[in-house]
Amino acid sequence: MDHLHPNPTLSRTQPRLIIHGGAGAITRTNLPPASYRAYKSALLTINRATMTVLHDGSTALDAATHAVRLLEDNALFNCGKGAVFARDGTIELEASVMVSRGERKRGCGVMVVKRVKNPVLVAREMLVRGDEDGGGGGNGGGDGDPAGGSGGAQGHCQLSGEGVEELARGWGLEMVEERYFWTRRRWDEHRRGLKSEAMGEVSFDEVAEEEGWRQKLGAGGGEDVGGLGGPGWDGHEYLPQGTAGCVALDRYGTLCVATSTGGLTNKLAGRIGDTPTLGAGFWAEEWEIEPSKLYRQPDVRSPLQRLVPDTLRELLGECLPSIRGYSHVPYSEVNKKPLQQARRAVAMSGTGNGDSFLRLSGVRTAAAIARFAPHRSLASAVQQIAGVGGELQRSAGDRWHRTGEGEGGIIGIEFVDGKGKIVFDFNCGGMFRTWVDDRGEEMMMVFREEYEIYAPDRWTL
Repeated sequence: MDHLHPNPTLSRTQPRLIIHGGAGAITRTNLPPASYRAYKSALLTINRATMTVLHDGSTALDAATHAVRLLEDNALFNCGKGAVFARDGTIELEASVMVSRGERKRGCGVMVVKRVKNPVLVAREMLVRGDEDGGGGGNGGGDGDPAGGSGGAQGHCQLSGEGVEELARGWGLEMVEERYFWTRRRWDEHRRGLKSEAMGEVSFDEVAEEEGWRQKLGAGGGEDVGGLGGPGWDGHEYLPQGTAGCVALDRYGTLCVATSTGGLTNKLAGRIGDTPTLGAGFWAEEWEIEPSKLYRQPDVRSPLQRLVPDTLRELLGECLPSIRGYSHVPYSEVNKKPLQQARRAVAMSGTGNGDSFLRLSGVRTAAAIARFAPHRSLASAVQQIAGVGGELQRSAGDRWHRTGEGEGGIIGIEFVDGKGKIVFDFNCGGMFRTWVDDRGEEMMMVFREEYEIYAPDRWTL
């Protein structure tokens, strides 16, 4: 199916959507009421805007990238404008998209992006331009063509750094200076983290780093860059970690996942996480379910035959052929109607400790469980990977709750029997998420239970 021009005659599916804004060690203590309300307002606004896009007939690809673009533009989340700093004081962004069908590449990821305002749109362009490519070889060659003679990044599914930024510029995407991504909260988080490590003899040149950003931000001589870029961070309030992402199902029955992140706080420069890595932090696929091999054989016997036991019928059949009836013909040879192949699809986005997702190929493993294990739903597969006591948690071993390893969650949609089902699970304190439930009600949650505001005399919603 062409995602840009879907067939309107196939629009029978109820659109579904789920969005997440990161997961981690969130508690009611480090997420005060004012912060909770800010995240709730932001996520519900993005959810409503994206559902409008879906109901207007747009594709899952358009809807998912629309949602993630809005997340990237909001400094509350660890992607785009609100991304974390790397150890060397730079900001390196990652993003990805993948569809269950309709594009030759199906999935694309970008990494070490520093100057594209919305990295998710670069990944989208790589995907939709993929049909213009002749293949994945290195024989492109148009002079002055940033794609090397082929429109969709020469068939490649992953690109990084200056190379992908050059493509983005050639495709007309909005470019920004690095200072656009700078926020005081993330700057404070970065510096506090390195100072804490310095007590363990891990030092950094704070003066040189601050001078570099002062020049980028255009701050005056001697001005503390921490005074720019909005409110600071007190060291206690939770700041979202991990990936922000969206999974969408459109009316044409196609699924899309889109993700974006700044990665881990104070990561090494050049580090590549699960967000742009196919199968680790994002995945979408569909397949046909084989017709059931268990057929219910119709009872074609006459009323008299049904009344006479089989053993007696055999004895009487020598004298009364009408009792015996016709010779048995295997049902596989007669009266068997061909069954249509049923289509099933899944799409997921992971968030949390990316290195743990990488070691497990987290979301692709969940998809494989749903696809190849008999009678397993996507919900049960996600629980096995990302739920409490699941494979992500087990992968951390004795480092669980000490290093952040293994912490995370997964959101997704399963499409089966012509309907989409929202799924999610997580093993850590909380996961920012919003969706519309099966009753059509708008939902936003962080913890497993509703967020409550403590008052001296009672708990209130």
